[in-house]
Amino acid sequence: MAAQPQQISVADLDISQLADVRRQLEEELSHLTNSFSQLKQAQAKFRSCIDSVKEVKPENKGKTILVPLTNSLYVPGKLRDAENVIIDVGTGYYIQKTRAQAVKHYEQKIDFIKSNLDALQETIQKKQDNMNYLVSVIQSKLQAQPSGNNKE
Repeated sequence: MAAQPQQISVADLDISQLADVRRQLEEELSHLTNSFSQLKQAQAKFRSCIDSVKEVKPENKGKTILVPLTNSLYVPGKLRDAENVIIDVGTGYYIQKTRAQAVKHYEQKIDFIKSNLDALQETIQKKQDNMNYLVSVIQSKLQAQPSGNNKE
């Protein structure tokens, strides 16, 4: 039979142990918040990609456009094929898709990130609730401490 981890109430811990738990929760919250921010940035990037794909229109064929090489470096080019685009599918791989397929691809990415963001937001909220409870336990122990010292 496997041994189950023993649960300990935070109310049974002393103040130094509570401080350690608080530090650990703060680190977890910081990491989760950073991950949330990075996912939001990725979602914004995919929305920007959709906007860019929608700007490739048949009426713009043959016109001079600025082609992004990086986020801050653009070079002039002419739009030859207004029906197909090349998209980055990750890890240095690129594929050709129609404009509609590219928009659908990026919308699927956005939806996937949204589901991850929702789950992550729920986790962050639970951790914040745990932190608030922990802080209230620490405060009550600190308030009880001086009154205990006065009785002796």
